[in-house]
Amino acid sequence: MVAMSSLEQLEEQLIGDNPALPCEEYSPLEKASLWLAMLTFGAVFVGFFVANDLIWTEGLKPVVWDPIVEDAGSAGDADYNPMNTLLYTFSMLASVVVLQAIFRKIKVPADDRMLIALLAWVCLAPVLRVLEDADFFNSDMDWLFISPIIHLHLAAWLVVVAGISHFVASQWEKDRNDKSENKMRRSMIPILSLGLFFHWSFLYQPAYSDHESMGMLWVWLGLFASYAVLFSVLIKTRGWPAMTRGLLSFGSAASTLGLFHWFQFLSTPWAQESSRVSESIEWWPLFVVLGIPGMVCYAMYRIGRDDALQMKLTGYEAGVLPDGIRIKSWESAGDEIDNHPVEMLSRRALLASPMVLAMVYGQLCDGFATMVGIDFFGYGEKHVVSNQVIVYGGEINNMLGISFGEGAWLFVLIKAVLIAAITMMFIEMKVETRQRHIRILIVLAVLIVGLAPGLRDIGRLMLGV
Repeated sequence: MVAMSSLEQLEEQLIGDNPALPCEEYSPLEKASLWLAMLTFGAVFVGFFVANDLIWTEGLKPVVWDPIVEDAGSAGDADYNPMNTLLYTFSMLASVVVLQAIFRKIKVPADDRMLIALLAWVCLAPVLRVLEDADFFNSDMDWLFISPIIHLHLAAWLVVVAGISHFVASQWEKDRNDKSENKMRRSMIPILSLGLFFHWSFLYQPAYSDHESMGMLWVWLGLFASYAVLFSVLIKTRGWPAMTRGLLSFGSAASTLGLFHWFQFLSTPWAQESSRVSESIEWWPLFVVLGIPGMVCYAMYRIGRDDALQMKLTGYEAGVLPDGIRIKSWESAGDEIDNHPVEMLSRRALLASPMVLAMVYGQLCDGFATMVGIDFFGYGEKHVVSNQVIVYGGEINNMLGISFGEGAWLFVLIKAVLIAAITMMFIEMKVETRQRHIRILIVLAVLIVGLAPGLRDIGRLMLGV
């Protein structure tokens, strides 16, 4: 590794007369994407009034809304169709492009701490979704917990919590002394506590009257535990940005509150609209679905942790070019960058990063949960592409004379190959400083389609719903 003065000279040379765009500026592609998004939303909004039959009755209603209503009904588990699958996929990709530009402009943090905070919200979605699968929420609001509405619903909570946390406490972020820390806590604890109470009152409390036979012991324990988590996370995250602290503490507390309602169902099951009955609790899927991905991620962490530590000590971020350097300039530098920490350490360091570990864990969790649920417990697959993969696996089973299972092993194999390819892409990829937000949003999108359904599947298996 070269001396710091040599690194500074090398970086100045690479920046040259053509530095990367400042983070606060939009690129031409980003400007076009933002205008296209606004025009699309505007056209759809106007279309509701001037062409309602085309936009709603013949368009969004049968493709999006009717499957949501069917899924929220007593039958539940409405299948996805090719049209809404394509629409959801395109919408997610477009959201990544648009939101990364907006988040960078307003200086939303895009580091590992923010990813950890967002992970709590990714986990909150399946916690609530499993309760909907168990018919906990009343029929007036259960549509709030069906994809994709649940993600938009929780996104609204996330934006409010992030905005309030930043508004009430960001002025004390730069000062790391005890006085500023006490001011941050005194400003954040009351408002987040009130928000958590409103979260419980709005989402959970209306359902209690619909389940008169359910006990309340675990509910009250969960309410107490959620506040304990809220306070402890705020205390343990000293030195973090106010927005990140608020998101992690609230998301963790809300997930804890929902998880204790799982425990209440296991203790005193309530009647379900679908007349399903939970006869026993299966624990072994927990070790398969969560344990095997955990072992894989631990091995990856062991490989990359030393380089990740060295990367942190140098003051650089794995996979992120020094400020002002363009990717084209970096790639054309040849052997000059071989001894730069970003080039030397990033590959192995990224194997131990929360971004890569979360993606790997989430995709493997989803794969194993799907296999266990379909091949051992008789569940079905809702997603069009995933179901077709499982059908091919079943055909291979028939050709080989294997009578066990539906072929979901192929889904696990495809998931493993896919996440291995994504991991290789991530550890080889370098991004400019201004592109850090798009990287974290890509990870978030992968978690939403991997970790969230995987946790939902294991929750359903455990509760038998």
